[in-house]
Parts: sequence; C-alpha cells; structure tokens
Amino acid sequence: MTILLYIALGYLLITGSILYLNKKDFTPLPPTPRNYFDEQAPSVTICIPARNEANSIERCVRSAIDQHYPNHHVLVLDDGSTDGTSEILDSLSERYTDTLTVISGQPKPDDWLGKSWACHQLSEQALSDILIFIDADTWLEPEATSKVVRTMGSDVVDFITLWPRQKFGSFWEKTVIPLVYFALLTLLPTRYVYRSPKWLPSFLQCKIGPLFAAANGQFMAFKKNTYEAIGGHQSVKNEVVEDVELAKNIRRGGFRMKMYHGRNAVSCRMYESREELWQGFRKNFFAGFGHNPFLFIGMGLLHIITFIIPILSLPFLFLWGSTKLILLALAAVVLMFLQRFTVDLWFGWKLRYGFLHPLGVVWYQLLGIQVLSDYFNGVSAQWKDRNI
Repeated sequence: MTILLYIALGYLLITGSILYLNKKDFTPLPPTPRNYFDEQAPSVTICIPARNEANSIERCVRSAIDQHYPNHHVLVLDDGSTDGTSEILDSLSERYTDTLTVISGQPKPDDWLGKSWACHQLSEQALSDILIFIDADTWLEPEATSKVVRTMGSDVVDFITLWPRQKFGSFWEKTVIPLVYFALLTLLPTRYVYRSPKWLPSFLQCKIGPLFAAANGQFMAFKKNTYEAIGGHQSVKNEVVEDVELAKNIRRGGFRMKMYHGRNAVSCRMYESREELWQGFRKNFFAGFGHNPFLFIGMGLLHIITFIIPILSLPFLFLWGSTKLILLALAAVVLMFLQRFTVDLWFGWKLRYGFLHPLGVVWYQLLGIQVLSDYFNGVSAQWKDRNI
C-alpha cells in the first residue's frame, strides 16, 4: 500500500506542475480591435460536415452565418443524413443564398473514415485563404472568426485549434466529459504544442516534438496553403483521431501552430444521451493511445492507483493504518480534488460534480474494458450508422 500511495502522490505532483504551467499558457484568443479588418480581410470558408445532426445543425449553421467578419462563407456537407438534417439545411440555404452553400456528400470509399472523407470533400469546394472546420454540434460566438484570423496574422501561425466551452445537460455528461479536459491540462504542457521543449537535444526535437502536438476537431483553422502542403484530410483518411494526426503533420511539416482556450469563441455539446456518450468515446478512446494495448492498460492501472485507491483506502486506514499511510492517502486525495476544482473553476463548471471525479474515472475504466474487448475480439465500434 505504501508504494501505491507514493506512486499516486508522485503522479499528482507531476500533473499538478503541468496544470500550473497551463494556467499561464492555455489562454483564450485575444479580442479584435474595432475596424481591424476594414482595409484587408482574408477570405474564410467555415466548413461543416453533417451527418444526422437534426438536433444541432441549425444553431451551428446560423452561428457560422452570423459571424462579424466581412469576408466569410459557410459550406456544409450533408453526408447522407436520414433524420431531418437535409430538410433543415435546404430551408437555411434558401434563406441565406449569399452566405451559405450546401453540398451533398459522395459515397464514402472503403479506405476512408466518414468524417475525414466529408472534410476532404469540403476542402475541395473551399477556395478561401483560410479554412475553418467545425463540428455540427458546436456553435460560434459572433467574433470567433475575427479573433482567429487576427491571431493567425499577429502570431504568424499556420494552424489554430480551439478547445470549446463544453455545455452539459445530463448527469453523466457532467460527470464524464470534464475528465477529457482534466487529462489534457494535467498531462500535456500546452507550450510544447507550438514549440519543442528547449531541454530536448536538437537532434531529438524533430522526432519527439510532434508527439506533443494536439488538436480538437471541434474547431480547427488552417491557412489553405498549409492545409494542402500537409496533404489535408487525405493524409489522415483512416485515422480515428484525425485532428491529432493533422496537428502532428503540421509539426512534422515545419509549420507553426497554436492551441487556445475556446472561451468567448466557441461552445459545444458533444453528446445528448448516455448511449451517445458511451458510443462516442468508445469509437476513439483506444485510438487516443495509438492503439497500444500496453500503454492503454498501463494508464488505466495508473489512474486506478491515483484516483481510486487513495480515496477507497482512507476508511480502512483510519481504522487500521499507520499515521504515515493516512497522511499519504489524505495528501493524494487533497491534491486530486484541488486539481479537479481548479479545472472546474477555470471552465465554469459546477464544483459539486468535481467530487464525483473518482466515479468518472470508474466510468472510463469500464469503457476501457469494453474497448479492449472490442480490440481483442475484432469488433468495430459504430458511429452514425457506420463502422469505425
């Protein structure tokens, strides 16, 4: 038990240090001065792939149309929807003929995954200087495009990704989804997303630097020539986590990228039911670990040691444990909740759900068992009526 508690405490001290750095580095987009684009405004196409998104597509498209940016167009691909999405898009395209174009998706080739194929078709129709890809379950604040284009110019970057402000409805959304952001901000020093660690020897920076690349496919903005130079979505046509692979290609290609907090720019509600939540994470959970079962199992065990064992052991330690073990377990529990509450306050989430952090970890452990079962039994997860 002593060794396990030392492992938990050591892990939490490391992740706490990373979270501290990210509090300084992971910032929202700066505001755009008034009349900034009066003289020159690069053309922008906002690309939206949509398949069976009747619940969210109208809000998404309207928010893209209503951007306070003087030179943008909205391009939506209807990827064989059967739930009323097509009818909503037809109605919108009749109303916004100058700003919105809706295209019908072509049949998906066998060697492509659905989202990358849809985004590839969108990119072929978009002729603008800057391409912005957003998911159909997101919506933009009116100044989002202006902020992104201005930041691309002022920071001289070729690719920007935003992590949206997540909106929750159900109990399980509030319990599970914050752990995605928690993991991001306690494991990835975001400063290394756009520059290689200075402590790395120069001969390793080109090889290891891309491993720090990260992106969120809910909002990605590319300079068009950069997108084409890395091969666009065709270069990641069969990748489940295509957003991260695109970010790695940006780094490998020697281009500059940055990642920002999406506060006051973009919001998202990822899933609206318990079944959607389970299937949505089921399709990409293992892919996020590079389909490496040893890494996947190892991280699962580490999370059990760090977030489950200390809190479960405390009642028994108070009865039969030594003072040292009690203090180690208490320190681990305090650090765990301190980090979680820091993330919750940062993103404006209700603190009381932070107390359910261990339950969220258990949920992911159960999902991990499902994912490993899929992997060893050759079962394909499904999403939007397609095998992944």
